[in-house]
Amino acid sequence: MRADSFSGYHPAVSLFYFVLAIGCAMVLTHPVCLALSFACALGYSVSLQGRKAFRFYLLPLLLITAIANPLFSHAGVTTLAYLPSGNPLTLESILYGIWAAFLLITVITWFSCFNAVMSGDKLVYLFGRVIPALSLVLSMALRFVPRFTAQAKAIADAQRCLGRGTSDGSVLRRAKHGMKILSILVTWALENAIDTADSMKSRGYGLPGRSAFSIYRFEKRDKAALLFLAACGGLVILGAAMGQLEFHFYPSIGGAAFNTWQIGLFIIYFALCGLPLWARGREALQWRRALPAGT
Repeated sequence: MRADSFSGYHPAVSLFYFVLAIGCAMVLTHPVCLALSFACALGYSVSLQGRKAFRFYLLPLLLITAIANPLFSHAGVTTLAYLPSGNPLTLESILYGIWAAFLLITVITWFSCFNAVMSGDKLVYLFGRVIPALSLVLSMALRFVPRFTAQAKAIADAQRCLGRGTSDGSVLRRAKHGMKILSILVTWALENAIDTADSMKSRGYGLPGRSAFSIYRFEKRDKAALLFLAACGGLVILGAAMGQLEFHFYPSIGGAAFNTWQIGLFIIYFALCGLPLWARGREALQWRRALPAGT
């Protein structure tokens, strides 16, 4: 993960931000809100992960979701054509399919940012005293998946050097080599689990009165960010409850009347979703000003 100023905020601020960003993205149906959320999620993911943000499965998933809806849903009053099956192809079903596809991609992108920012130690810090067992399981799962993937690749590379790769020999031999790699991987995982359990036991995990070291401190900037998120989130939720962000695709396309209050809500929602990008840009500007002239 690239250096990110927002990741340095208190874990409670980061968690509250992602709860608002992901929750609003899933609840708000207005296309403008979805477009703003998608742009901020993609921008933040690129700032965190670079080219890895453009995952290979996102575009096929986008196309499949967008195409599938008008093929199976025929609701809507604006008929454009008729399918070979005789069912109507409506404008509303096409637009809803595009909206649903972008919603799915937006939520996936937000969760990728969440996974990059909210490390296992942050989850343990936030939930360790409230739900210690669940926080431990979540932190171990988040840590285990990338380790499992890296170990599987290392085992496969070692076996390939011995002529036992999954691309060597006949189909039967490839399957046999694959089972061998899987067997080695499972054995490694079980041994690693035993070592982890012994290490936790020796460090006194689960004993009453056991303390834990933490590097996180709630500072003034964290308080300001939390108040900002609470204010923006509260205004967006209030506007949505008043129907200012209402939008529907069926039976016909329509929504709340366009007005100044709605424009203000769009600006507030954009500020909410773009907080990490603003924090990153602010830090970059401060560093630029701190550098000597001519560097």
